[in-house]
Amino acid sequence: MADTEKRGLVARWLIGKERPEDYARSTLPTSRFGLFWDILKGRFGRLMLVNLLILLTCLPVAALIVWRALTVGAAGMGGPFGAGLGPSFPYIPDIVGNAEALALQNDLVFFSLFIPAGVIAGLGISGGFYIIRNLIWTEGIFVANDFLRGIKRNFFNVLEAVLVFTVVLFVARTMGNLADFYVATDASGAGWMIASKVVGYIIVSFMLLVCLWMISLGISYRQGPWALFRNAVVMTIGTFPQTVLFAALALWPFFLAIFGGMNFLGMLGILFLILIGFSYAGLVWLDFSQWAFDKYVNPNIGVATGRGLYNKETGTMNTAPTLTEEQSAAMREYRRQMVANGRSKLVSRPVKPIDEGTDPYQLPDSFSREDLQKLRESKEEMAKDVKAYEEEHKNDERYVAYNKEFDEMESALSEEENGKGGGKKKKQNKKVRRPKMLPRK
Repeated sequence: MADTEKRGLVARWLIGKERPEDYARSTLPTSRFGLFWDILKGRFGRLMLVNLLILLTCLPVAALIVWRALTVGAAGMGGPFGAGLGPSFPYIPDIVGNAEALALQNDLVFFSLFIPAGVIAGLGISGGFYIIRNLIWTEGIFVANDFLRGIKRNFFNVLEAVLVFTVVLFVARTMGNLADFYVATDASGAGWMIASKVVGYIIVSFMLLVCLWMISLGISYRQGPWALFRNAVVMTIGTFPQTVLFAALALWPFFLAIFGGMNFLGMLGILFLILIGFSYAGLVWLDFSQWAFDKYVNPNIGVATGRGLYNKETGTMNTAPTLTEEQSAAMREYRRQMVANGRSKLVSRPVKPIDEGTDPYQLPDSFSREDLQKLRESKEEMAKDVKAYEEEHKNDERYVAYNKEFDEMESALSEEENGKGGGKKKKQNKKVRRPKMLPRK
């Protein structure tokens, strides 16, 4: 810190002031709330780029929303809903329920098209939310590569969530329009239809929360379609107050843009969505999801908690990975190769640096038996010196840690090999309690 260079105003604003190492570590995020602000401030440009990629896949949904608004407005202006208001109007005997029937026809087309448009949007959600999850886990990212990798790995899980929500929304909206039509025409059973309308919208709200959990669970864990839906319902019910709160904090820009109208609030919501709204929603929801996983899921399946946070006790970042089956198999193969190659002689024991100690005796061009004896004695002296150095430093931390890690690796591999066909493995599996949630197939 003595040889510091005085920076300008812009450099200090971008890089920050030089601080001691202890102070720099104290500023690392130790909570999910601190991690949220750290990512939002430090990765704002990345979040905007991810938001742009998600926005491109959501353009069909946006086009359908605009098309519906224009269609409903045109129908309201040109429809025969004012019969008998003046001498110039033609006489229409009965227009009761025309507006409701027209709304029913329009919404049948719109909400049915909303399903394939949501599938296209699922591409952006699976890729963009995968990048945001990696940011929360403090992993290095390459936006374009990770976006495509996220689509490849998570699209079917996100597709399931999108299909569940869009189909439920289609059914609920259809029932709501039918209820309005029954009430307008004073048909029998109108009361039951109104009840179905209310229940339908309650189910849509609940399924929105469930689908949010399906997305975060599908991105973080590997599981089947039914297990994904079941676990999402369990997480929604088990953390219902927190789920409602953080879903509202994540989705307020969408509700503001859709229901805000063509005024200042609506334009503000649309502008926020264009800039960073999708990334902001993903960051809020996935950050909350990781908190819930650390509290309710990860301890039950033997995964380290607090991933992406700074641990004050150990002085390191929590980066314990959640391995998939392929990654676990690759790790086992790596360990097998390490054990087969044996301990590294350069790492498992101290080796005296070549530039330390005495040099061997140099033979002259014309040497005698006495010179050979001196060379032999110098080599013996060097060997003793190397041995003494090894004895002096054999208990150094790095050598002890390496040998301990290699012994553990060797014993773990030996237990796996011995338990493949015998009863030892079965006995071990009885002790491991598989959680009811999140079975990893």
